[in-house]
Amino acid sequence: MAKEFKGKTAYITGGSSGIGLATAKQLAALGANVLVFARNRERLEAAVAAIQGSRISEEQWVASRQVDVGDNEDVRQVMAEAVERFGPPDLLINCAGKAYPHYFEEIDYEHFDDTMKTNLYGVWNTTSALVPAMKRKGGTIVNVSSIAGFIGVFGYTAYCASKFGIIGFSEALRSELRSHGIKVAVLCPPDTDTPGFATENITKPEETKEASKGAKLMTPEEVAKELIAGLQKDRFMIIPGFDGKLNWRLKRFFPGLVDAVLQAQVDKVQRRRQAAGTEVKP
Repeated sequence: MAKEFKGKTAYITGGSSGIGLATAKQLAALGANVLVFARNRERLEAAVAAIQGSRISEEQWVASRQVDVGDNEDVRQVMAEAVERFGPPDLLINCAGKAYPHYFEEIDYEHFDDTMKTNLYGVWNTTSALVPAMKRKGGTIVNVSSIAGFIGVFGYTAYCASKFGIIGFSEALRSELRSHGIKVAVLCPPDTDTPGFATENITKPEETKEASKGAKLMTPEEVAKELIAGLQKDRFMIIPGFDGKLNWRLKRFFPGLVDAVLQAQVDKVQRRRQAAGTEVKP
C-alpha cells in the first residue's frame, strides 16, 4: 500500500481534526506529502505537528493553509496559492463538514445555510478550484458524505440534504472526469467519535439517539484506515464498518424494511414521551 502513496501530494480539507486529521497522519505514515486546510489556525498548527510525527522520511513535507471552504472567493485564492507553491494534488479529500441535528422546525435558516455552505458548497468550491490543475496529471478526489447521505435520518434534515447532494454530485463528477484521468470516490462514515460528534449530541433529538443506540461508534483512525484501503481497491462507494455496509445493502435492496425499522424507533420514543405526559415534538 505504501507504494501507492509514497511521494504523492494529498490535500485534505477539514484536516485539523477528526477523520481528516486521522487520514492525514496515516497518509504521512505511507510516505505522502500532506497539506491540510481548516479555519482555525491554532488547530492547524497542532495538526501539522501531529502529522509530521507520522512521517517515514525527513524528505516528506507537511503544511497547512487557513481557509473557509464555504467561501468560494477565499477557496479560489488559497487553492491557487497552494498549487503554485506545492503543485496540484494527487489526492484531494474533501473532509470539512458540520452538522446541527434538531427537529426540523427548530433548525433556523442560518444553521441550514451554514450546513449547506460547509458540507455541499465546500465540496463544490474546493473541487472546482482544483480540477483544472489536477487535469494536468490526473489524480483522485474523495468527497466525504455519510451514512446519512443515503438514509434519511430523523433530526438530520439539513445534514441529510447536504450529504445526499454530495453523493449525487460525485456520481455525476465521476462520469465527467474519467476521461481526464481523475477518479472520484465517496466516503460514507457511520457515527464517528470526533469533536463534531460530541457537539451534535447537544441538540440531537431523542428519536435520533434511539435510532443510533445499537450502532458501533467508530474511531477516526478506523474510518481513515478503511478509506485508504478503499482507495487501494479503487472503490467508488467506501463505507467503513460492518453496520455501515449492511445498511447500504439493506437500503438498496430492502428500502421498505429500513424505513420500517427507523420509524419503529421513532414511534418508541414518542410513545414513551406521551406516556410521561410530555409534549410530542413536531
